[in-house]
Amino acid sequence: MNELSPKAQLLGARVREFMQTRVPPDYIERTRNGLGLTKDEQVHWHNLLDAEGWLVNHWPVEWGGPGWSPMERYVFDYETAVGNAPRILPFGVSMLAPVILRYGSDAQKQRWLPRIRSGADWWCQGYSEPGAGSDLASLKTSAVRNGEHYIVNGQKTWTTFGQHANMMFCLVRTDRESKPQEGISFLLIDMRTPGIEVRPLYMLNGEHEVNEVFLNDVRVPVENLIGEENRGWDCAKYLLTYERTGIAGVGLCISLYNKLRAIAAKVVRNGRPLIDDPLFRQKLAKVWMDLSNLKETNLRILLNAQKGGVPGPESSVLKILGTEIRQELFSLLRQAAGSRAVAVHAPALADFDESPEALLTATDNYFNHRKLSIFGGSNEVQKNILSKFVLGL
Repeated sequence: MNELSPKAQLLGARVREFMQTRVPPDYIERTRNGLGLTKDEQVHWHNLLDAEGWLVNHWPVEWGGPGWSPMERYVFDYETAVGNAPRILPFGVSMLAPVILRYGSDAQKQRWLPRIRSGADWWCQGYSEPGAGSDLASLKTSAVRNGEHYIVNGQKTWTTFGQHANMMFCLVRTDRESKPQEGISFLLIDMRTPGIEVRPLYMLNGEHEVNEVFLNDVRVPVENLIGEENRGWDCAKYLLTYERTGIAGVGLCISLYNKLRAIAAKVVRNGRPLIDDPLFRQKLAKVWMDLSNLKETNLRILLNAQKGGVPGPESSVLKILGTEIRQELFSLLRQAAGSRAVAVHAPALADFDESPEALLTATDNYFNHRKLSIFGGSNEVQKNILSKFVLGL
């Protein structure tokens, strides 16, 4: 990180000190081992960051942001990731807030932004549907205007942490006669409204992280419409550029790579450490080269943002590279676990003392992170975006 400005380096030192003195050690230990926080702990983590002025670090100063440059935000993300800090849940802070800041009215900014920052609202994302995932424009959830309310009917799926949320930002179809992208609107829906049912979807490892949400004659105030009616596709695309950029996770990749090297140095195969196996070393070298390229690409995009640019098609590059690298790293962790990787749940590996505890969640994380190349727009869709808007094909 020596190529950074003195101001950015000073921030890095502050973040490292904060990690050592303010963050509960069990938060760091669980993150290091691939485990998450409870909802209450996640709220506590957000409050710790907000007390430092770091939670909404990409917001304008007038709404509580610290006034950081894109490079300073990169330093914060990097240092917290390599230090195994819990992640900042992105739904309100990093996904919805930029949409409100760009498309929301002054009254909507005054109402919603302080609640996002304080944690008064826990947000989930209502985008995907059973028949509309990567082909998001084919969504069918409808919203019909009835006086000062929309009446919403439909179903959303893969709703992450919807079981905890009291609010959802949701794409709905308000015009069935227009072209698919032209008849979509962006609504904020109170999850406590009559007619909403949340059902759990259990993942391969048995965890309850995602849900399906059913909406039956749900009344949503018209004042909860962000932007113009039938122009929600603009909001959706803008939000997705921030989501895709965040998915890349350079710091997360580097943290995971360092963890993998430490494990490979301790695991013994055929009488020698796994890291000395030529084939495994070749795989490590390949993923490190890819990761170095990702880091440089991310820095180039940040330099553009420093000049006033906003994420565009280049966010698709970060999304593709970042997700493929993280999936490969989790695959290599499973290889390091060897025969013990057949155990899906961590307790079955509790007697494995050849490596750090991170191996205990190797299989859980491998299966969970297969989704990385799908959500936020599948990597195949990202390649189509690049071929069209960058290469002009």
